[in-house]
Amino acid sequence: MSLLGDQVRAARLRHGVTQRSLARRAGTTQAAISRVESGAESPSFERFTQLLLVLGERALLDTAPLDCEVDPGELAHARRLTPAQRLAESTSWNLVATRLEIAGAQAKAQRPR
Repeated sequence: MSLLGDQVRAARLRHGVTQRSLARRAGTTQAAISRVESGAESPSFERFTQLLLVLGERALLDTAPLDCEVDPGELAHARRLTPAQRLAESTSWNLVATRLEIAGAQAKAQRPR
C-alpha cells in the first residue's frame, strides 16, 4: 500500500464507489485505479487530486519542521555546496571516523590485561 493509494481507496469506499466506477469518472481504467490503490503505481499529485475531485473530495497538503537535532546553519551551509563538494566533505568525515576507529583498536590492543 502507499499513502496516496490508501487515501484514494478510503475516499472511494467512503462514497460507496467501485474501482470501475471511479475509473469511468476519472477517464482511466479499473486496472489503473487498482495499481494506485495497491501501491504498485504512485500517481502524481495532480492525478491524485483529480481522483479525489471526481469523488467530491479535495486533498489537503501541509508541511511541518523536521524533528531533528541538526543546526539550521549547518543545513544552509550544506545546501550551498555542490554535489562534488558534499561528497568530498562526507569522504573526509568518513576518513576521520576510520582513523579514530583504528586508533581506538590499537589503544585497546596495547592495554595491559
